[in-house]
Amino acid sequence: MPRGKIRQVRFADRRQAGALLAERLSHYAGRDDVLIFALPRGGVPVGYEVARYLNAPLDVCVVRKLGVPGQEELAMGAIASGGTLVLNESIIEALNIPRRTIESVEARERRELEWRENEFRGELPVADVKGKIVVLVDDGIATGSTMKSAVESLRGRSPSRIVVATPVAPATVDSDFQEIADEIVCLIKPEPFHAVGLWYEDFTPTTDPEVRDLLNRARDGEQSEAR
Repeated sequence: MPRGKIRQVRFADRRQAGALLAERLSHYAGRDDVLIFALPRGGVPVGYEVARYLNAPLDVCVVRKLGVPGQEELAMGAIASGGTLVLNESIIEALNIPRRTIESVEARERRELEWRENEFRGELPVADVKGKIVVLVDDGIATGSTMKSAVESLRGRSPSRIVVATPVAPATVDSDFQEIADEIVCLIKPEPFHAVGLWYEDFTPTTDPEVRDLLNRARDGEQSEAR
């Protein structure tokens, strides 16, 4: 079977998906200029496996979806660390969402974003990405708003390359990201797509303690390697 060919229809869980994704990213293994950024919460178990396989540092890029009021799973945009805002204008226009509604949701989600930044990173500084290869990992891409917001937030910090990496996304993922990312790695692009969770046997929500535990384990591993 050709390297990287995924024959299964669904992933067992995020950890398995991360291990398979890591194999497709093996050309970045062992480099000292590679950083893995995972989107919490669900992207962290995937990113942990990628970071472990590539022997690269793991950090989080905190992104908050701006859900349509009453249809919170439908993203009208997203925000990320550093003040980045990406809006899904097609959704906003189709549902005729007032700007004051967008601003209200954005303000609420910014408070949550700041809280999560502190919860996951604590006193640790954000990794310096200037001149580095950044691999942005999530457990799946649906509308793309959150990942686009993450890409834009990191692009402003001058990395040499941004790689968008995910186990599953719609067939349009390459065209959706080709203008803002340098490389897109996606294991399966099912049609019809419907939702990320349909492509996992176990899609149990990742908790905040699980995110902290995985980040701490990754950091402890880095310290051990340094010694």
